[in-house]
Amino acid sequence: MGSLIFDSDDLEETEEFLCRAYANMRIGSSTPEASRARVRRDATESVSVDELDLNFEMTYSVAPLGKICLCVVHEGTIQDHVFQGVRDAFGPGDAVMFAPHDLPYAGRICEARYNITMLDPRLLDHVASSAEKPLLEPVRLTGHRPHSPAAAERLKRTIIYVRDHVLGDQTAAAEPLVVSAGTQLLAASVLAAFPSNASTNPTARDRADAHSATLRRAVAYIEDHADQPITVAEIAAAAHVTVRTLQYAFRRQLDTTPLGYVRRVRLAHAHRDLLEARPGGDTTVGAIAARWGFPHPGRFSALYRDMYGTSPSRTLHG
Repeated sequence: MGSLIFDSDDLEETEEFLCRAYANMRIGSSTPEASRARVRRDATESVSVDELDLNFEMTYSVAPLGKICLCVVHEGTIQDHVFQGVRDAFGPGDAVMFAPHDLPYAGRICEARYNITMLDPRLLDHVASSAEKPLLEPVRLTGHRPHSPAAAERLKRTIIYVRDHVLGDQTAAAEPLVVSAGTQLLAASVLAAFPSNASTNPTARDRADAHSATLRRAVAYIEDHADQPITVAEIAAAAHVTVRTLQYAFRRQLDTTPLGYVRRVRLAHAHRDLLEARPGGDTTVGAIAARWGFPHPGRFSALYRDMYGTSPSRTLHG
């Protein structure tokens, strides 16, 4: 997939590009002679993050995208945005869902600079699914605005992180563990930010099943598959419990999350690789970090120092 850049002042060309990039749509402008659009897209198969800058007022009418479409407004406004049962307007700082993946929408962009993040709705199913039985229905976001300003801020930070340190970094985007962790993080952040039909609170059955044998099975699966992209749902299936049970077991017994434990195990593998690297060779901290799913060097260094009390570069060169 990778990255692409679009820059045009031709309205017809812009409409053609937007149809290819999103879905069939009609756009219009009161100033077609001065309608410059700039778009940068960073994408993988299931997630894309676009930065758009339109210096004109544009109306839009969009067919269902088949993907969850999030919007974060940086500058300008989006007016008269409508889809089934909703009419709203968005301004700088707003983070919203444009519409459910299976509904059309329309509106008006007023000289805006904004972010569009799209993801496969099945990613939410993977985050929220049960290992014992399939979801009774696909996960569906039931509101187009986040629960709270704090939830919106967390989501925006996650989008920026995925854009800059997963999709927009060619080295990181080539590492399956990085991409898998980034897309799961984004899906979990979306599910945490918006109201939905998914229940993540543990039930009495979940609490009863969150025993030490469950944790041992989950830990064994993680340690055996740490070098592969794995999801929370896959770990739960290996432990023969629901995702809720799995999350509750890790929180109650290890004070972490399943993905937090995955990160801990991968950090240990990175530590081993740093220790075993040939002194004076061409191995770098960044390459080892990316191999084990850590695309951000500063974040990796901080996690490493917290765990081992020294810097990864000192371990590599020591």
